[in-house]
Amino acid sequence: MAVVTRVLVIASLLALSLLLLQVVEADQVQSTNAQTPLSPTIDCGAACAARCGESKRPRLCKRSCGSCCFRCQCVPPGTSGNYEACPCYAAITTHGNKRKCP
Repeated sequence: MAVVTRVLVIASLLALSLLLLQVVEADQVQSTNAQTPLSPTIDCGAACAARCGESKRPRLCKRSCGSCCFRCQCVPPGTSGNYEACPCYAAITTHGNKRKCP
């Protein structure tokens, strides 16, 4: 009986991992299709330098802004706020549900 239970648990875990792998691959295909050569590219370094120009911690600000810019290919104008200009940028949160992007 214990052997059958172990086999069922292992089979369930294997099926779950295969399902997760398919979801990840589908997400990668979708994101690859979204970034066609016609998509506008942004200079994240310059955009984040402008965004973080008045920050108290500019290196930390530029690092988090850069990762958000790389994902979204946009940075809101100004040094703070204006999140409506880039909804993707505003939607990225930390594990504590705080905004990741400055």
